[in-house]
Amino acid sequence: MKKNEYVRVFAKIGKWYVIQTDSDYIGAVSSDYIKLMYYGTGGSTASGGSGGSSGSSSGGGTSTSSVLNANEQEVFNLINEQRAAAGLSALKIDEELQNVARIKAQDMVNNSYFSHTSPTYGSPFDMMKNFGVSYKTAGENIAGNSNNRAAVTAWMNSSGHKANILNSSFNYTGIGVVSSSTYGYVYVQMFIGK
Repeated sequence: MKKNEYVRVFAKIGKWYVIQTDSDYIGAVSSDYIKLMYYGTGGSTASGGSGGSSGSSSGGGTSTSSVLNANEQEVFNLINEQRAAAGLSALKIDEELQNVARIKAQDMVNNSYFSHTSPTYGSPFDMMKNFGVSYKTAGENIAGNSNNRAAVTAWMNSSGHKANILNSSFNYTGIGVVSSSTYGYVYVQMFIGK
């Protein structure tokens, strides 16, 4: 990493930051050697637990959809269309949760598993808390599919996944879409209510 190079921070684990440099290198940097500068909207905090988890965490900034890639944006729009059709308010992107969803999707591809429980990070709720995402309620949908619309359609045809999408206690989301040689794409959508 060059001096004064800008990096994108994906997560903080203890005193370490998971980062990506302008040169597309990924790594970890001690908080002793990095100065964070925030751009865009501010953050908010909440505490509590859900889905078998309890306790509290802090963090949870929000951002506009500019943090999404094209596939994630399409899934986000399709999900909010389903919520609007059911008379629910649109979900907003939580930037930290967005990063966690991407990391989980990449972990599923890298470690060749398809499960809510990661061999690397544990349950979705453990992962959220360990990455500093605060919530009162939380949930996760995962899918393997060849395209975005088909993934959302499959979720809407499954009672458990549909219940997460149409859960009125969820108001923020993060969506990770990663290319997969097995499925075409792996999808992770995490939900929280603050």
